[in-house]
Amino acid sequence: MFISNAFAQAATAPADPGYSQFILMGAMFVVLYFVMIRPQMKRQKEHKAMIEAIAKGDEVVTSGGLLGKISKINESILTLEVASGVELQVQRSAVVQVLPKGTVK
Repeated sequence: MFISNAFAQAATAPADPGYSQFILMGAMFVVLYFVMIRPQMKRQKEHKAMIEAIAKGDEVVTSGGLLGKISKINESILTLEVASGVELQVQRSAVVQVLPKGTVK
């Protein structure tokens, strides 16, 4: 007739409650957390600690690629000496890396 045996059997099968989909979504979120979110939070925490520990005389690299020695520090602004007599003001958050002493000459 019009309905084959395969379709008739599939229509009478018990419905899947869908718990497996929720378990799969939860597992994907856990993997995403440990692979992406947690390392990013760790990097942010390390960057914040580095920014708070900056002191006068430290040699730093900014996000724009400038190398300089810190000559003045305000709450949110740093003054970098990039050459003798040349000072630039940058935001604290622009500092990407603190270099070892003697790197900038």
